[in-house]
Amino acid sequence: MNPKARALSPAYLLATALGSGYSPFGPGTAGSLVGLVIAIVLHQYAGAGRGVFLLLVVLLLAPGIWAAGKVAEGEGRQDPQIVVIDEVLGQWVALLGTAVWNWKSFLAAFVLFRLFDIWKPPPARQSEALHGGLGIVADDLIAGLYGALAIFLLDRLRLF
Repeated sequence: MNPKARALSPAYLLATALGSGYSPFGPGTAGSLVGLVIAIVLHQYAGAGRGVFLLLVVLLLAPGIWAAGKVAEGEGRQDPQIVVIDEVLGQWVALLGTAVWNWKSFLAAFVLFRLFDIWKPPPARQSEALHGGLGIVADDLIAGLYGALAIFLLDRLRLF
């Protein structure tokens, strides 16, 4: 399959979050921003909150793992930088910790998720050893959980 056709395949479109993973500057950050923008739009225009983002994570988890695995196989790399569906899902998981939806909580979710995604505290780093797409996605879900916990605690301190 030629590179252009491959990039337009369902696996590549999903894994790269509609191409944001091809960003030359920080594809992981670009993927997180896509997740954040989707969250802001859904919240502002559809009133989406925790339940919607949890549902989105549940619905896109299996297809995301599949797509991440297919792209990793197609690229011949264990965790290609172009795969950013894991950042989108992780960003939504981080948002599950917020009770107050405003610019401060969105910014905190973004910063904290990126921090934990880069740092990869245990067991996030260890989960990367899982096979295929599961290993690609699992560490970001764990980073998202750390972010959600931090946001929950900051929210209890009334910082939002």
